[in-house]
Amino acid sequence: MNQSVIKALGILDLFIDDKELSLQEIAEKSGIPKPTAYRLLSTLENCGMLYKVKENPHDSRYGLGLKLLELGNLVSERLELREIAVPYMEKLAEEINEVIHLVIAHQQKATYIEKVNSRRALSLHTKIGRSTPLYVGSGPKMLLAYLNEKEQNKVLHKPDLYTLTNQPIDRKALLVELKKIRKQRFSISVDEQDADTTGISFPIFNYENKVIAALAISGLSSRFKGEKLERMKQLGSKTAKEISRRLGYREG
Repeated sequence: MNQSVIKALGILDLFIDDKELSLQEIAEKSGIPKPTAYRLLSTLENCGMLYKVKENPHDSRYGLGLKLLELGNLVSERLELREIAVPYMEKLAEEINEVIHLVIAHQQKATYIEKVNSRRALSLHTKIGRSTPLYVGSGPKMLLAYLNEKEQNKVLHKPDLYTLTNQPIDRKALLVELKKIRKQRFSISVDEQDADTTGISFPIFNYENKVIAALAISGLSSRFKGEKLERMKQLGSKTAKEISRRLGYREG
């Protein structure tokens, strides 16, 4: 295990009981030599984990930084998201008898954080925690569509893009598709993650009117046609809106 990381995390733990601490206090409480403590504090400050207040030329005090608040809010939001979404996902799966996923964007990838299976003997065998590129699949593309242009360019920086089924992706066509997704508020993918499968996804908004997840319906392409597909669109859109409203989203 990385001892520097362990020591840095130990320093952060000191602030559970104290709002601010000096370098001397941190060194004494942690048992870390002052020069080592100073280096770790400087790293934590540069990362936004701590802030420093210079009281005089010979003393500084440290407190927890806003980066920790940001990370804490993300964890809280995602736990709340899963807790709220699962009952709606279960109801939708019961109505349409297809696999339902909850997908979020994380570190320029799409991560599947929740899943409700269908009652079918033959269905998709995806795993919670699976990560895929944001340009492959209906859920990931839904999330990509709501990123700003700079963030989209970071995701699409590779010279050649391919689906998970090794189909080439036309970058210009994808950018046109992303604009269409935002306008119509649903996305569809065919044979992008697995052969002979289709996905259709819908945006989930939070109280800040930001898209924080995609609600994805997935299954064999043979079942995603005609009236069945239209019913999936209607019920999927309705379910995503219900989850969004529970998260504080107000449309309009």
